[in-house]
Amino acid sequence: MNFLAHAWLAQPGDDGFLYGNLIADGVKGSDLSAWSPSVACGIRHHRRVDAWVDQHPSVMMAKQRAPQAQRRYAGIALDVVWDHFISRQQEGADQHQLIDRCYRLLSAWPAPQRLATMMPVLVEHDWLRRYADFDFTCRAVAGIGQRLSGPNRLAELVPWLREDYTALEADFSVLWSECREALTSDGKTS
Repeated sequence: MNFLAHAWLAQPGDDGFLYGNLIADGVKGSDLSAWSPSVACGIRHHRRVDAWVDQHPSVMMAKQRAPQAQRRYAGIALDVVWDHFISRQQEGADQHQLIDRCYRLLSAWPAPQRLATMMPVLVEHDWLRRYADFDFTCRAVAGIGQRLSGPNRLAELVPWLREDYTALEADFSVLWSECREALTSDGKTS
């Protein structure tokens, strides 16, 4: 659930494109005909970004450092941690404007059913700004794990995230530089 990352990569696009990037994790399947062309383009862009990031060497190395018993869940935790690093790196007026734009869209447009209960909480509790606080980020990771069936493997990853923070920050720096160059889009060429 790396909302900030997807927002930054989609921010040059129109509101529909940005909104599609924000809600894509809640949209299943390849039939996007229920969405406007701009939102559908945003959903496709989000999926392309996810596939690219998942195969990036920095992400693969970080996952290999995760404890083996929880490694399968490391990608979910890393998505949230990447937003922590973005929040800290992109501090300033541009980020505040982008977050306000995201909140406006998420409040005005209906979220997919899978995200309908989460989006109002995200906006009301200002998650996108709070990701700058690593303790909040770790609580968010554990909270996502509560929604999965079985033991909370994401909560079990939190000690590793804290111990590996410096290496994760270095991984993120490489990833984000390359990601912004390769995948920032206005939605017209996605």
